Amino acid sequence: MRQPEKIDLKIYELKSLLQCVAKWRLLGKTVGFTNGCFDILHKGHIFSLSEAAKEVDYLIVAINSDNSVKKLKGPDRPINAEQTRALIVASLLMVDAVIIFDEENPLELIKLIQPDVLIKGNDYTLDKIAGAKEVIAAGGKVVLNPILENYSTTNIIEQATK
Repeated sequence: MRQPEKIDLKIYELKSLLQCVAKWRLLGKTVGFTNGCFDILHKGHIFSLSEAAKEVDYLIVAINSDNSVKKLKGPDRPINAEQTRALIVASLLMVDAVIIFDEENPLELIKLIQPDVLIKGNDYTLDKIAGAKEVIAAGGKVVLNPILENYSTTNIIEQATK
């Protein structure tokens, strides 16, 4: 179904996202959560988000704000502004909701959303995943998805500047 005018409707503020999550739960659906910078979208991101979507009925993707990316990646990042990154991720079929967060990690957002499934790449360990302990304590699960090796925004930038 082609409805490009609806893409930006998948980008939420916290209050409206929490209302959606409540509605999805009333319908008995599983809610998943993953996060990242998604600075330059690449094949690895598509693979990871596709794998994440297989785990749940609804997939929420939290995107680091520009300030958050600068803290994590340095003053020259992000390449793309947060609203651009959010719109690009929201345009993906497997993504149901996008929210931008300003902290270095999404722990507080995860506590508020309380996803049924928290999904990260298997380049993380359980003890390094923000919110893992809280999701498990609430009866949810954490899934470590496979990642495509050698695909990263940092690698793309390094290759482009050689």
